[in-house]
Amino acid sequence: MCVDTAVIAKPIAIEEYLIGDSAPMRLLRDMVRRVANASASVMICGASGSGKEVVARAIHAAGLRATKAYVALNCGAIPAELIESELFGHERGAFTGAQARRIGHFENAHKGTLFLDEIGDMRFDMQVKLLRVLEDGLVSRVGGNSALPVDVRIISATHQNLEQAIADGRFRQDLYFRLGVVLLHVPTLAERAEDIPQLIAHFQRGKHKAEHCHFDYSAIVQLQAHDWPGNVRELRNIVERANVLFHGETIDAFAVDQLLGRAAPRMNIKPRAAPVPDAAPPQPETWDAPIDLKAQIEGIELERIQTALGHADGVISEAARLLTLKRTTLIEKMRKYGVDRVVLQ
Repeated sequence: MCVDTAVIAKPIAIEEYLIGDSAPMRLLRDMVRRVANASASVMICGASGSGKEVVARAIHAAGLRATKAYVALNCGAIPAELIESELFGHERGAFTGAQARRIGHFENAHKGTLFLDEIGDMRFDMQVKLLRVLEDGLVSRVGGNSALPVDVRIISATHQNLEQAIADGRFRQDLYFRLGVVLLHVPTLAERAEDIPQLIAHFQRGKHKAEHCHFDYSAIVQLQAHDWPGNVRELRNIVERANVLFHGETIDAFAVDQLLGRAAPRMNIKPRAAPVPDAAPPQPETWDAPIDLKAQIEGIELERIQTALGHADGVISEAARLLTLKRTTLIEKMRKYGVDRVVLQ
């Protein structure tokens, strides 16, 4: 469904909506707390699947309007000819097929919150009408003669670059400033990959343990190294897929690659033994002096980092992918060893 009917809920802690202890999520939760009890319009920006509506629900649930209606409308999913009726309602006979009066989402959200998702997809003439309602606090149903006062907090969201849309003449600058009194950015999952274990636990909450798929350390590391183009939505699908295919099992990095479509399934076929060439018997290792194991490991790590940066033409994110590290982890190691990617060709 592209439209949420009015929902009235009890106040809930922000932490139950915004999962994770990474720095970006702590910052986002702090901003949500700051804006929750205000009535100012909030615009939430972020990539598709990053959880923009979850942030909108958190703002509503943590604010003074939590016990009132929360109504959501996806502006990009409503046919252009119906968007005005959906927002403002219509009177009986206002147009062909209008056989009864319809209450619009502004009226349904009175005293509560109206979430306008994908606001960048709203057609230009509707932007003018929306701006008028936001400035006057009055709505007129299609085919009606009277203006009705409404008290609604507007939260909008978009994955588009609205500044570019304004420059292209596709979005009104005055509406942008009216909707974006407060701008919030939702980080991508790749920017907060350390939150993945907590998100997995959240997605599996309420299920019996026998229905869970358990992820070992190598599986978590592999998940954190993924670039997550589908963001949190993609992770949720991966967890559900793992629960179906491996419920009750503990999976490793190889199984994660299978879930991500990057590896062929394991085959339970023993390979034919290869002939072993003649070799001299191993010689006993001599220990004439202590071995600095830490220095040897660091030397190997430094060599691998330099090699990966060389293959990646100095691009840190690509080198991190080759090393199956988080970008921030690679940067820390580069600082530790004094590696400058600019000189690596």
